[in-house]
Amino acid sequence: MNNYPFTFDPKQPFVQQASDWIADVFYEKLPEAGLELRDEQIYMAFQLERAYNEKQTIFAEAGVGTGKTMVYLLYAICYARYTRKPAVIACADESLIEQLVKPEGDIAKLAKHLDFTIDARLGKSPDQYLCLNKLDDFRTSLDDQDDDEVAQEIYRSLPKFVNSPDTMQSFHPYGNRKDYPNLNDEQWSKLGWDVFQDCMVCSRRHRCGQTISREHYRKSTDLVICSHDFYMEHVWTYDARKREGQLPLLPEHSSVVFDEGHLLETAAQSALTYKLKHSVFESIVIRLLEGEVREELAVAIEDAISQSELMFSSLEKYSHSVPASDRREIDYNEKLLREVNRFRDTIAVVEEELVFESGVYSLDEYQLKIVEEHLEMIHLALGLFENPDRLISWVEETSDGFHLVIMPKLVKEVLEERVFSKSMPIVFSSATLSLNGDFGYIADNLGITKYLSFSVDSPYDYQEKMKVVIPKLISNNQQAEKIELAFDLLQKSEGRALILFPSREEMEQFRQDIISHPKAATFRFIFEGAGEISHLISNFQNDEASILCAVTLWEGLDVPGPSLSHVMIWSLPFPPNDPVFAAKRKDTQSPFNDVDMPHMLLRFKQGIGRLIRTREDQGVVTIFGAEMKDTKVRDKILELLPQGVEVEELTLG
Repeated sequence: MNNYPFTFDPKQPFVQQASDWIADVFYEKLPEAGLELRDEQIYMAFQLERAYNEKQTIFAEAGVGTGKTMVYLLYAICYARYTRKPAVIACADESLIEQLVKPEGDIAKLAKHLDFTIDARLGKSPDQYLCLNKLDDFRTSLDDQDDDEVAQEIYRSLPKFVNSPDTMQSFHPYGNRKDYPNLNDEQWSKLGWDVFQDCMVCSRRHRCGQTISREHYRKSTDLVICSHDFYMEHVWTYDARKREGQLPLLPEHSSVVFDEGHLLETAAQSALTYKLKHSVFESIVIRLLEGEVREELAVAIEDAISQSELMFSSLEKYSHSVPASDRREIDYNEKLLREVNRFRDTIAVVEEELVFESGVYSLDEYQLKIVEEHLEMIHLALGLFENPDRLISWVEETSDGFHLVIMPKLVKEVLEERVFSKSMPIVFSSATLSLNGDFGYIADNLGITKYLSFSVDSPYDYQEKMKVVIPKLISNNQQAEKIELAFDLLQKSEGRALILFPSREEMEQFRQDIISHPKAATFRFIFEGAGEISHLISNFQNDEASILCAVTLWEGLDVPGPSLSHVMIWSLPFPPNDPVFAAKRKDTQSPFNDVDMPHMLLRFKQGIGRLIRTREDQGVVTIFGAEMKDTKVRDKILELLPQGVEVEELTLG
């Protein structure tokens, strides 16, 4: 049986044959089905041919409307079938995954118009799944009647095999965040998996929706679609999971596409982050005392637990709160570093005693492997404190105590070794990968030394379809004036707007400020965090006059038609004052030019790209931002606008 959508000649190079067929798809098959012939797609296809043929990394910068998704999908699918290993499509976040697999998305279009089945399965991040243990805790510790009804309804909706003692003869994935669209982020945080859940020793792990979903997507023959975070988690945990006798998070794959690839560095840092918590550490090592163990090991464990308490007590003492954040900045000093090193030393003693203990076979081998991996991770993480200049770290204060977050400052060395050194086609796809045609900024940050690249402009007529408004604020009460101007502009567009905020704090402030505003009642505002994100996007698209307020939708949101006729940039998306960017700023002589401006400009370009998604779309982009008074910032913003777009300055009244 022919596995390919074309007649394959084994005597000819496969990639060339696939490329010829893909050209036919864009020249003939899709136009015959009523889709537009796009020269940009064909150009991109020939560029990707070289990347797949030579197994190289390529930066594919293609503007809105070029149809770049269909191009990389076709190459990824063909190459997956040739190698008999699925391709991985890694999206920037979970909302972009849903955009890709929605019924009217590009995968569905290709399957329909080319009349062939595409096996695309979702590999969602752990935090997108219900935790059965947290659900039980939630159900037994509720005072709020509404929350109690929510918890009981979720419990009743679980498949029968979850709580049945019978063996599972038939089971299926369940517990996806998308299955509970009306839960807000705060409710989900009490029910969904988090990093402090120890799944390896969970008695219900084989009936867990997260575990079952992995069994499902690992069997995909064409595509596994996941987030950047999940792909990086796969990379960092690959060796450890192998040592523990577990399968890696993702199956062996033939190629990888990083959609919105300019965001990969952030995901890489996030995945390589260590989070330590005293209660979790204690629960892990205390298991070793459940059986009969040598006194030396028992003493070492007790010393380690005591030193953990001392270290976290010191972290609380030598850290201070960061305004508008749950993070605490660490005040490094000799006393604190001494406690960190003492804890690391006690961990080393426990590790040594475990070597002796394993020789007498008094410990369960599986439990021992898990504990050893945890101890090794903690030992490596604390080792970063030996050189604070290469470390980004902070303390987070939550309702259940403090935990320490440790992140290496640079991830490019690890990325270069574990990702980009592999002989595999790697595609970065985005409308914003370069600054003024130079890909050096993203390549250097990711440790990519050898790559292909190209840029394709959007085919849309922005001069006719887009207008830009730059409000000028002149009063002493600029926030009130800003809101008044915003409502005037929202009335002109009759809602139908996306308001983009650079931070959750600014979005929450906006939400509070409009509660009592007389004009607010005439609009329906949808706030990110009020429900599952794809559900909120669907509501926004179907309710034409609504207004979607978001923090994470600067990239990837695809809402064609009149529902999105106005993009309002509430503030310019400069990076936050968090430990990651603070560390980057310290490493350069010109933080504003080398860190803040490149980040802002790339994100701003993505944000305004949400407006025009088809040739028929038209609308307005409103740009607020106190920094627009700075001539250098203003000039850079104007340079990024599509050529010929009308720019209007506006004042109240």
